Amino acid sequence: MKAHPIIVGYDGSEGAKAALQWALDEAARTGAQLRLLFAFEWPTVASTVAPMATTWPDQGAREDAQKMLDAVILEAFQTHPQVVVTSTVLDGSAAILLREHSHEASLLVLGSRGLGGFAGLLLGSTSVTVSAHAHCPVVVVRGEQERPEGPVVVGVDGSTCALLALEYAFAQASARGSVLRVVRAWTPVAPRWQPPGYGPEDQATAERIELDELLTDARSRYPRVEVVAEVISGPAGQVMVEASRDAQLVVVGSRGRGGFGGLLLGSISQQLLHHAHCPVAVVRELPSAAG
Repeated sequence: MKAHPIIVGYDGSEGAKAALQWALDEAARTGAQLRLLFAFEWPTVASTVAPMATTWPDQGAREDAQKMLDAVILEAFQTHPQVVVTSTVLDGSAAILLREHSHEASLLVLGSRGLGGFAGLLLGSTSVTVSAHAHCPVVVVRGEQERPEGPVVVGVDGSTCALLALEYAFAQASARGSVLRVVRAWTPVAPRWQPPGYGPEDQATAERIELDELLTDARSRYPRVEVVAEVISGPAGQVMVEASRDAQLVVVGSRGRGGFGGLLLGSISQQLLHHAHCPVAVVRELPSAAG
C-alpha cells in the first residue's frame, strides 16, 4: 500500500521555506514522500455576469513558478536525498486547494507567513479554513529556533478533537524519541459556586484523576514513550502558549469543549497559531488509511 504524502503549501516566502525544511525532516523521519503545492490565486473583479479574474495566468508565469519549484526540489535533494519531492502548480484559492488535497495527505505543512496564494495565513481566514476543515493534521511552522531536544506538548480537555490530538502527539513523541508533556488547563470554580467542603485542591485532584484516565489506553499502546502529565490552573490558551516555549512541537485539537458550538476552530487553537513559540499541529481528523 502506498503511504499518503506530506503536502507543503509553497510560494517561495521565508515562511514557506521554513515549512519546507520542517516537512523535509519529517519526511526523512517517516519515509513519506513530499509534494509542494503552489497556488495561483488571481484577484477578481465583479461583473454583471460573474466574478472575473483581473489577470489570467500566462505561460510565462507558470514557467517561472515551475522553475522555482524545480530549483527547490534540487536543493531538497542535496540536503535530504532520501526524500522523494514532487510539485504541483494549480489555479484557485489556497485554502480551498489545501482542503481538497488534504484527503490525500498524511499531513499539511504551512509557513506562518506567505506571499501569493498563501499570504496572510495567520492573519486572515486561510488558517481558520484549513485547520477547521482539513482531513489530516495541519502543522503551521512557527518559532525562531528549533528545539530538537524539547518535548512534544499536547493540550487535553477530554473533547473528541483533543483525544485525536493526544493520539497524534503520542505517535509523534514515539517517532521522535522525545518526552510527551500532556497539559490539562483548568479554571477554579468561584468560591460561591463551590459545594461545601470542596475547594481548589479537590478540583485539581479531580482534574488529575480524569487526565490519568484519559491517558490509560494510549500509555498501554506506547509503553516506551515517557509521559509527563500536568494539571495547570489558568486560561487554557495562555497555559498552552507558555508550554510551547521549550517544546519542539505543540499539538492541539481544532476545537475543544468550551466556546460556542458553531465554531469550527477553537480559541485555543487560534491563540497558538498566533503566539506559539514552536511549530503548531492542529488536529481535526487523523489521516485515513493509505491506499
